[in-house]
Amino acid sequence: MIKNQEYLSEKASYCLDLAKKLGATDTSVFVSNSISETVNFRNKKLDESNRSDNLAIGITTYIGKKKSSISSSNLLKENLDTLIEKCIETTKNTPEDEFNSLPDKDLLAKEVKDLDLYDDTHIENENKIEYLMRLETSASSNKKIVNTESSFTEDKSNFILANSDSFCKGYRSSSFTASSVIVAKDDKSMERDYEYTSKCHFNDIKDAEELGKLAAEQTIRKLSPKKIGSEKIAIIFDKRIAKGILNTFASAISSSAISRGTSFLKDKINQKIFSDEINIFDKPDILKGLGSRSFDSEGVKTNPLKLVEQGILKYYLMDTYNGKKLKLKSNGRCGGTSNLYFDNGNISYKDLLSSNSRCLYITETIGHGSNIVTGDYSVGATGFLVEDGEFKYPLNEITIAGNFKDMFKNIKLANDLELKYTTNSPTMMIEGMVVAGK
Repeated sequence: MIKNQEYLSEKASYCLDLAKKLGATDTSVFVSNSISETVNFRNKKLDESNRSDNLAIGITTYIGKKKSSISSSNLLKENLDTLIEKCIETTKNTPEDEFNSLPDKDLLAKEVKDLDLYDDTHIENENKIEYLMRLETSASSNKKIVNTESSFTEDKSNFILANSDSFCKGYRSSSFTASSVIVAKDDKSMERDYEYTSKCHFNDIKDAEELGKLAAEQTIRKLSPKKIGSEKIAIIFDKRIAKGILNTFASAISSSAISRGTSFLKDKINQKIFSDEINIFDKPDILKGLGSRSFDSEGVKTNPLKLVEQGILKYYLMDTYNGKKLKLKSNGRCGGTSNLYFDNGNISYKDLLSSNSRCLYITETIGHGSNIVTGDYSVGATGFLVEDGEFKYPLNEITIAGNFKDMFKNIKLANDLELKYTTNSPTMMIEGMVVAGK
């Protein structure tokens, strides 16, 4: 059973009071408790079952413009006393930074919205095992499947964030996650793929048989891949890959990258960086959203933002520290985005596939090839050749490259958006990318 708000609040209040007595001019305390239970299967047999129960506290103290932080998993009074004393001493010896401060008091969240993020359903181990047995049976029904690995994880968490400006709020959240990793083999190749489902509420996750079937189908269709030569060609990114491109965009508009001048999108506010059809939202108030929240990791209220409107960049992701450096107010994005997504495009998935007589459909990228300083993008990839809207055969050992400055302006989106993850995108096409093959 996770600790309740009263217990966590008492710990936070104790730390705030002691820090003030010892000389802190301001203090922020984060106290959390999380319980995770996981069952793993391999080849239709129980492989592992484990449970973790974690308590954690993080304390940040300020003395004027000096700041330091300390953390621990021991919440006993004696340890908290020692932690705060150490933190105060460290703060005294830390150089001043004119931008160090708590968030502006008027920006702090006044309430915690009920976003339906917690499901108190508890899945017993025997029920997790039964789910995974059904999943693995479904996933391994084809003779070409040579290995299966599946897992089911139930997470419950609760936290309190408090500071010396009388802010003290938190909430419970839960997630239920099932995944399936498949290896398939034929006489020409061995391939691997996966599928997973993750929701705040147990009743919303995918059916076990459906999850296993999807993972198996995605793996088998990658068998016997071919190679292609180097060329410039339109590339369609599967939703799983398209959301990664959106994550790179989020990194490039983070206030830390902007304030350091290490982003190719610095000084781009109110400038067109995408085509007119592109709109990007960060929406923290989606019911049951995996990234939903009422406030950020500093306690600043999070409102929905239209980050990009008709191709024009409207906001950076701003926290307090970097906001002060940039002379801008925090918009509640300390710690990053909430539920980030491209808005739907104006074309169906089928029409997107058919919009070029020949294109590549990318289902997996390999390596970390995104450089937010220059905007350069280069990754290994696997996928399929598509001709006249039909998948012809799988491909591997290719490299795709471009620069985000050009890629962003050439994005075309289908109208098949699903809000499955914390970052989501419809199927995406980018014209004229460079492909290096055999």
